[in-house]
Amino acid sequence: MVAAPPPPPPADYTLRLYVTGTTTRSAKAIANLRRLCEARLAGRYELEVVDIYQEPGAAADHQILAAPTLVRLTPLPVRRIIGDLSDHGRLLAGLGLDALPETGDDC
Repeated sequence: MVAAPPPPPPADYTLRLYVTGTTTRSAKAIANLRRLCEARLAGRYELEVVDIYQEPGAAADHQILAAPTLVRLTPLPVRRIIGDLSDHGRLLAGLGLDALPETGDDC
């Protein structure tokens, strides 16, 4: 009998990005966030992208008033950042990453 591999450790950062369909602004926010996460949090984050056109109840349930909106669920406290996430300084500060060293290419 082969032993099952151990479960992966929990992600240090749990992020949820709310977008509106396949708009240019949504695509830009997704690309900007993925690039930053790979540069600063490689292997230490979990990202969920929620299309509020596909899941309108999710936006209401989580009080999302504008999109794109990024919600940092963990570590606490919960933080929200609204926009296409192109201002890397603001994004780093909002996620509390401005003091962490990079793990890959710069975002």
